[in-house]
Amino acid sequence: MRKKTQFLLVLLAGLALWGCGGSDTEGRESEEWGGDVAAAARLLRPHQGTEEDWQILRDKSIWSWELGLDTLPLGESMAFIGLSFVGTKYVPATLELPGEEAVVVNLQELDCVTFVENVLALALFIRQAEPEILESEMETQARYRRILAQIRYRNGRVDGYPSRLHYFTDWISDNQAKGLVQEVTADLGGEEDSRAIDFMSTHPESYRQLANPMVFNAIRDREFYLSGLERYRIPQDEISTRSSWIQDGDIIAATSTVDGLDVAHTGLALWREGALHLLHAPLVGEVVEVSRIPLADRVLRIEGQDGIRVVRPQDPEASESGGGGVLP
Repeated sequence: MRKKTQFLLVLLAGLALWGCGGSDTEGRESEEWGGDVAAAARLLRPHQGTEEDWQILRDKSIWSWELGLDTLPLGESMAFIGLSFVGTKYVPATLELPGEEAVVVNLQELDCVTFVENVLALALFIRQAEPEILESEMETQARYRRILAQIRYRNGRVDGYPSRLHYFTDWISDNQAKGLVQEVTADLGGEEDSRAIDFMSTHPESYRQLANPMVFNAIRDREFYLSGLERYRIPQDEISTRSSWIQDGDIIAATSTVDGLDVAHTGLALWREGALHLLHAPLVGEVVEVSRIPLADRVLRIEGQDGIRVVRPQDPEASESGGGGVLP
């Protein structure tokens, strides 16, 4: 029992990498989680998912096909699917399960990144598969796990802890190379962001896997590569003037002021009554929700965030045929 408790405490410490959350209340808020080890114990579940997870996949797939979401542009489809998760529990570190690195399926508990990943995976699943696939549980699960692996791991290949796209800069770069997304931050007038990315290697005690020297070195080498990439952000005080170009379902990555950390939070853009909001899994809110205040105001009020990156989902078929412009 002592070893299990120590392991869970390490998991909680590792939450600093993503820092999913934020409050929409007045004043600037720090993004600190007030949970406990009992809450983290929910992470000890099967990598391959539970029957409840797969029932959620089946239900959402049938619902999506009935609405014709597979025929919409990928971003619009993601906005609808994302809304169907409103009320789903926020749970941190859902990918940090014991044992070897493997594709984790968890549709009952989401953090800010796994929310985006699973919404994208579902939007791709309903495009790639026909409803008849649900007649085979084995084929359904295998297809969804392959899609998640494609999104979550470098080159779509699970090859140990370093192969997971831990930093969102890495996530964007890799998924852009796969033709699944296109970052439009620079096109929207973003300014260059040259800050170093090295949070994991400078906080190795927060990640149990980094106790392995080979894993540590692989992560540090990747950080060096990512730090050299050209990247941009829209500063927090310019979001409101740039937001008219942002579309429903665009992936929003809030940039971080924490040394060595590129992105503090992620979600999906959603227009409501003429204002741009964030559809996301916030730490403070405890469930997937649409932000109560507009995105621009939200970033200004949250300590630890100083701007956004905007990443547009790309229909792979449209990308291959040359379709799908960068700006509306």
